Amino acid sequence: MDDTEETTKKEEEEPISETEESTKEEPIKEEDISIEEEMKIPDEPVNEESTSEPAKEEHTAINKVMLWQIISAILAVLLVISIFTGGFGITGGATTDVKQADAQPADNQPADNKLDMQSLMDDDAVEGSEDAKVTIVEWSDFECPFCVRFYQQTLGKIREQYIDTGKVKLVFRDFPLGFHANAQKAAEAAECAGEQGKFWEMHNMLFVEGVSGGVDTFKQYAADLALDTEKFNECLDTGAMTAEIQKDQRDGAAAGIKGTPGFIINGQLVSGAQPFEVFQQVIETELAK
Repeated sequence: MDDTEETTKKEEEEPISETEESTKEEPIKEEDISIEEEMKIPDEPVNEESTSEPAKEEHTAINKVMLWQIISAILAVLLVISIFTGGFGITGGATTDVKQADAQPADNQPADNKLDMQSLMDDDAVEGSEDAKVTIVEWSDFECPFCVRFYQQTLGKIREQYIDTGKVKLVFRDFPLGFHANAQKAAEAAECAGEQGKFWEMHNMLFVEGVSGGVDTFKQYAADLALDTEKFNECLDTGAMTAEIQKDQRDGAAAGIKGTPGFIINGQLVSGAQPFEVFQQVIETELAK
């Protein structure tokens, strides 16, 4: 009876002790959890909104300001270079290369190559006295920016000091570059005007007014020059001067012309839109012979 009573007491006591333990422990855990959650809840938004995001936004804003400052500085430097080099060319002369659209460095001094001037003149337009002692043969492209620079900055001085005084004659030959969309037709327009005796008038207009607008613009130039527009338009539309221009290009390449503008002065090669002083030196040397 004693053993049975003890066993019965144990069986009855164990569930009671488990229940009491669980009853005592569970509320403590729930309170702990709720306390931790209550402590965490206010921390999370504070970290995300008041600390992390403003810091990131401030950092991003600083980066953007620095980026714009760097870009502005680079653009300013490029602008200064462009102003002092005439469009990223190289001071003292530049050419537009046959294969590349970018300006290429040109020789600052004429080469010593001797060439047959009579064959280089071909049957192209000549400005100046036939008896002039010095002959300049120019290969040019009406859309080439460096050819425009030569026309604007140098040709006028050569005309005034040497062509108009009978010392120099200038022969113009075409060298339109393939990557200039309007250069070929501009060359044809000048040649077509030459068929009516106004090559140099069209030559000057193309360099002064530009080639934007292509064929329609060239036809308007013809009208402005009082050409027979019907004949001019037919010449331009049929490509009647294409073969003449191609021959100019072949002769130029054979003479060593690699870009525009290119010049042969009494057999000497001068490359690029050189300053007037370079041409003057070569011309004076030839006149002194």
